Amino acid sequence: MITKRIIPCLDVRDGRVVKGVNFEGIRDVSSPVELARYYSDSGADELVFYDITASAEGRRLFTDVLAETARSVFIPLTVGGGINTLEDFDRVLKCGADKVSVNSGALRDPTLVSRAARRYGDQCVVISADVKRVDGVFTVFARGGRDNTGREAIEWIRRCVGEGAGEVVLNSIDTDGVRGGFDLEMLRAVSDAVDVPVIASGGAGCVADFVTLFKTLPRVDAGLAASILHFGEVTVADIKKALRDEGVNVRI
Repeated sequence: MITKRIIPCLDVRDGRVVKGVNFEGIRDVSSPVELARYYSDSGADELVFYDITASAEGRRLFTDVLAETARSVFIPLTVGGGINTLEDFDRVLKCGADKVSVNSGALRDPTLVSRAARRYGDQCVVISADVKRVDGVFTVFARGGRDNTGREAIEWIRRCVGEGAGEVVLNSIDTDGVRGGFDLEMLRAVSDAVDVPVIASGGAGCVADFVTLFKTLPRVDAGLAASILHFGEVTVADIKKALRDEGVNVRI
C-alpha cells in the first residue's frame, strides 16, 4: 500500500514565510529556516518552498535563503518560484533542492518541462498548477495567481505530464487559505487524468480534512498544508495519527 505524505508548504516573500487567503491578504508567519527545521524534526514527509513573488517580480528565486533552508532539513525539498530556464533548475538544485516546481515558466515556454525532464529526470520535475474556476471551467493562472492564462487546466496538466513532469501539485485558488477542506472535485478531475503522483494543495482547515481527502480520493498521493500547521493549531503528528486510526497508510 502506498504511504500517503503530509507536506508543509512554506510560501516565502522577502525572506519570510507568509500566508494569505485565495492568494491575497498576505501576512507574516516566521523564518523559513526555523520552520523548515521544525517540520523536518516533527515527522513531515517532505517540504515545499515557494518564492511566491519571484515570477510576478520577474526575478530569480532568493538562493541564499533557500540554501540555508536546505541545510536545515533532512527530508526531500521541492522548490519553486521564478523557474524559467534550465539554468534556474540547475541553480536551485545546487542550493539543495531535490525537486523543482515550475508553473509560470512552463506556461511561457512549453518546452521547458520536456527539456528539464531529459536533463534531470522526470522525478525532478514538478508541475505546479494554480487553478481557479472561471465560468465553471478549471482555468490555469500564472504569476502567483495574478494572470488568467485562459488555458483549461486538465488538458494543460495532462500535457505537462506527457512532456515528462513526474509529479503534480494542484493549487486550488478557490479553496486556498479558506480552510473549508480540499477541493475534492478539482482533485478528482486531475487524478483521473494523469498517472503520476498528485499533491493536494489549498483548503486544509483541520485534521478531518486530510482523512476526507485520502478516504474519498485514494489516488491522491499527498496533502499540502500551511496555515493550520504554521499557526500551531495541529501538528504533523496529529494528522498522521488520525489517518492511521482511519486505516490510511502513513509514515509515523
